[in-house]
Amino acid sequence: MIGRRLATTEALIVLVSPDSDEELETIERWGRERDLPVHAVDVGEDIDPVYDPGTEYLGVTLGGDGTYLEGVRQFSPRRIPILGINAGTLAFLASISPADLTDALTEAVDGTATIDQRQQLHVDADGVDCTGINDVMIEHVPPEDPVERKITRLEVFADEEFIGQYEGSGLAVSTPTGSTGVSLSAGGPIHYPKNNATLQIVPLHTHRLGVRPLVVDADTTVRVASGGPANLLVDGGRAQTTLDEDAIVTIEGAETRAHVVTTSYDDDFFTSVSEKLGWGVRDGKDDTGTVHVGSRGPQEQRESDLRERARRVATEAARATGPPLRELHGQTESIEYKTDKSDIVTEADYKAENIITTVIESEFPDHGIRSEETVQRTGASEYTWSIDPLDGTGNFAHGNPNYSVSIALLEDDDPVVGVVYAPETDEMFSAIRGEGATLDGKPLSTTDRTSLDECMLLSGYDPDGTFLSHSYHEARGVRRLGSAALNLCYLAAGSADAVWEYDTYPWDVNAGLVVARAAGATVTNAAGDPYDPNGPIDARNELLGSNGPLHETLLAHLQDAETLQPSASSATD
Repeated sequence: MIGRRLATTEALIVLVSPDSDEELETIERWGRERDLPVHAVDVGEDIDPVYDPGTEYLGVTLGGDGTYLEGVRQFSPRRIPILGINAGTLAFLASISPADLTDALTEAVDGTATIDQRQQLHVDADGVDCTGINDVMIEHVPPEDPVERKITRLEVFADEEFIGQYEGSGLAVSTPTGSTGVSLSAGGPIHYPKNNATLQIVPLHTHRLGVRPLVVDADTTVRVASGGPANLLVDGGRAQTTLDEDAIVTIEGAETRAHVVTTSYDDDFFTSVSEKLGWGVRDGKDDTGTVHVGSRGPQEQRESDLRERARRVATEAARATGPPLRELHGQTESIEYKTDKSDIVTEADYKAENIITTVIESEFPDHGIRSEETVQRTGASEYTWSIDPLDGTGNFAHGNPNYSVSIALLEDDDPVVGVVYAPETDEMFSAIRGEGATLDGKPLSTTDRTSLDECMLLSGYDPDGTFLSHSYHEARGVRRLGSAALNLCYLAAGSADAVWEYDTYPWDVNAGLVVARAAGATVTNAAGDPYDPNGPIDARNELLGSNGPLHETLLAHLQDAETLQPSASSATD
């Protein structure tokens, strides 16, 4: 999940610990000022009565780490991002001070916070079947008679491979988030928790000097066989049971990550470690890590060049549409949703448009917006955004991965910045006019082929077969992918040598046009005149794009089609 998506927050769910009334009143007042509903739920109660699956929520916890862990338990399965306010005493996970509460909330819902993916673990044993974000502790049950055995014997396996037998006071299996206190006290490492998908196996008070902690991939299934009675605790006792002799505990990385919101008001990880665990590396050194603007206010680092800033914002907005689009795309061919494809496409269009326009309105309030869907806003400046939140709706509706998100910035109706994102392949095309085009940061360039029989062509809607019938037998192949924006980007990337579109709309091609031209493409209409993407919408507007060397040949095919006959000796598809 991308922090920019928080700009579409529609309501807050707040888990409230006792003695947090003052902080809750502050949040409710802040919510009224921003017209954001605030649903308060006492910690320990279920959020289901106030939860609506169709609403974009921000989850907030008011309390210490216990309240935060309860928030993780309830919010994570619903993919609700979590913001922790430290209204308790000592807290490591919930680190925002109540004094910074409203500023941190504002930063989050403005979309300028970040969201970290935190690995969770799933535990399955007799009496426990749950998910945790910190650790699983398996410890010896203290004997009633002090002369009885005081250690436990645990056999541990990674997938089907036997690791060994641990004898001591127990074992901890932790996520990177839970690798701090217990691991440190047992001589193990501390793991940086952000976007880290691992599990750590830490033996506790063993009787062999050579026994050391192990780190495994989160996809590894860890099995622990108990040689005697043992206590099992998940996340400090949020779930617990007593294991019998020969009991089996299965631990593996959970499929659902915790979405942790981080603002400029949170202590960074190493500052927290240093301050709360006495980490000695920073002794005598100032914190030179996170740079805050003003007095820890929201970061407003603005690039001097507006176009570069526009590309960055458009890229962030486009990528933020990825998770909801991929989720809805995955439903189109399921038995449950097959009869509601049009509803899914409508919802996908709305969600993507809402994310993009909200981000742009927040960053560029004086810019105009023209979207294919519902948003049409005239701005006070010469800049206007041209948006197609879902180009390739037919593909999307049928589960085909060839769809895209298209965002362009126009200066006096001239496209100057273009961003095209393909959610299913996670490919980000972007360009600034005159500065080159990139795919995921790598430069793009069109091909230099000059012979049509060596070339791959892409065709858009071609109702009378003008392009297909007079190019198919001449070229190496003609493909129709179903997304004009992607067609232009593939031309820019050299995956195709030419593109033909019988009719275009501005929102379909503005962004791809910037990318293609910046990569060296030539783009005209069928008569060879300069292509104008923002002409009258009620008139047909054809587009011919090529690598350049092929352009005159292709124009001749289109303009003199009657004299061109397919050659049997030409290369075929």
